[in-house]
Amino acid sequence: MSETIFGKIIRGEIPCHKVYEDDQVLAFLDINPLSKGHTLVIPKEPAQTLDALSEESAAALGRVLPRICRAVIAVTGVKEYNVLENNGTGAHQAIAHVHFHIIPKPNRSEGLGIGWPMHALDHQEGAELAARLRTALA
Repeated sequence: MSETIFGKIIRGEIPCHKVYEDDQVLAFLDINPLSKGHTLVIPKEPAQTLDALSEESAAALGRVLPRICRAVIAVTGVKEYNVLENNGTGAHQAIAHVHFHIIPKPNRSEGLGIGWPMHALDHQEGAELAARLRTALA
């Protein structure tokens, strides 16, 4: 994996507005926030996408994310928010290091704006896809 700005932030080579840190996770304010309180939560392990991350680092993120969400709510007073994590440039990932965005949604014009192009799931296709996914997990 190539060097990223997040690796430099983890090593302290680039400053950040740190919100939280432990041995496995670092959280800091986004320098181009979509709304007040927009926070990034990253593993210290250098993995480009979530599927490449170790289970240990993933568990550490899972333990910390709810705590940071509660802090963002408490400080901003905004109870609605998005947690976003993109994987790959085609999915809008801008930095090749796993990172979660916690983005408060105070109103319609601030925070994350998304489209949701829904399609109905065919029952038979869904049953077959679920079976294939179960096999892949086994």
